[in-house]
Amino acid sequence: MSERLSEETRETLLAPLLENGWELDSERDALRKTFKFGNFVDAFGWMTRAAIWAEKWNHHPEWSNVYNRVDVVLTTHDAGGLSALDAKLARKMDGLAE
Repeated sequence: MSERLSEETRETLLAPLLENGWELDSERDALRKTFKFGNFVDAFGWMTRAAIWAEKWNHHPEWSNVYNRVDVVLTTHDAGGLSALDAKLARKMDGLAE
């Protein structure tokens, strides 16, 4: 089971993500971001690459895809909010989108 981020850790792990387009959903204690790609194939390909990492880390996003857009929400349900796994997966998703 993952632990919810402490206030000190939250600042360190989340600040770079917020600077890179992620937003905090304080009502859910979650991160959200919309990724836009050139077309559906690029978006779906990115989702496939991200899914491999999500499965490897056993940490799965809430996401939806419409044509070239993927809306992502990250939170750790068993921790009741954000954990280090959310920050880790967000960083990986950003890297895969470059």
